[in-house]
Amino acid sequence: MADWLNTPIMNILEKSLDAASLRNKVLSNNVANVDTPGFKRSDVDFSKILGEALGQVDQPEGELPLKVTSERHLQKTEMNTNPVVEDDSTSYRTDGNNVDIEREMVYVAENGIYYNAVTRAISTQLSHLRTVITQK
Repeated sequence: MADWLNTPIMNILEKSLDAASLRNKVLSNNVANVDTPGFKRSDVDFSKILGEALGQVDQPEGELPLKVTSERHLQKTEMNTNPVVEDDSTSYRTDGNNVDIEREMVYVAENGIYYNAVTRAISTQLSHLRTVITQK
């Protein structure tokens, strides 16, 4: 029964929720440190998380992707990169802090909308599964 939920689309949606949750924590940290001198804002790189969810690992230039046709083949080890990136751009303030509270609140609202859309997609997937199970 557990394999019913272990589908590619559900895995991607799960990673999307994880990314939105992580971004919410990072943005909350930015807002909490709006008055901290020298603090640099951070954000989450969704492209890294999405690439990992889709199984796309960054290939060094000129390197071919590893194709595995048997479970006995050696697996390529994935590098777990940190999706949280620090914004080192110049600050508007003299204390070195580069957090703009209005921009951060826009990002929080945007992330909330994204999170709601992903949860709605998961709900739809589960509704389809429920329809198949109950045959109605």
